[in-house]
Amino acid sequence: MMNAIETERLQLTELLEADAAFMLELLNSPAWLKYIGDRGVKTLDDAAQYILNRIIPSYRKNGFGFYLVKLKENGVAIGICGLVKRDGLEHIDIGFAFLSGYDGKGYGYESASAVMQYAREVLKLGTIVAITTKDNVPSINLLKKIGLHFKEMVSLPGDEEELMLFEFQE
Repeated sequence: MMNAIETERLQLTELLEADAAFMLELLNSPAWLKYIGDRGVKTLDDAAQYILNRIIPSYRKNGFGFYLVKLKENGVAIGICGLVKRDGLEHIDIGFAFLSGYDGKGYGYESASAVMQYAREVLKLGTIVAITTKDNVPSINLLKKIGLHFKEMVSLPGDEEELMLFEFQE
């Protein structure tokens, strides 16, 4: 298990099966459904299985994954931010999603900047990419703010939708 990534206001930790209620809420939030898509997670058990089968294996296999973003002051979970190795992408991908009540407070920038620093300094990644839909302006703006630049349009295996690929290179 990785040590927590800490920022001024946030703590990022590995997701656990016990975080199922939070994941159920996040995976069914309007922004997730609009920009990322329906993962078919409709119950607490579905959410626990999603964490066990889709999130936790990455920690063991890759040494990184999506992390739970919590407010330091009260321990409230507000989103996820982390790194993933996706089929169809050559490089490691940074991704993030937050509950709507925490938009516009700088938490996305704060957590994504910390994950970028972790990726470069601890994991020694020279190139980091990100994907997003063309209409996800908040994500596009955040990717640019953390130093990624638009490279090209791509499609992931098994998905017809064209996504914007952003890249950071040291």
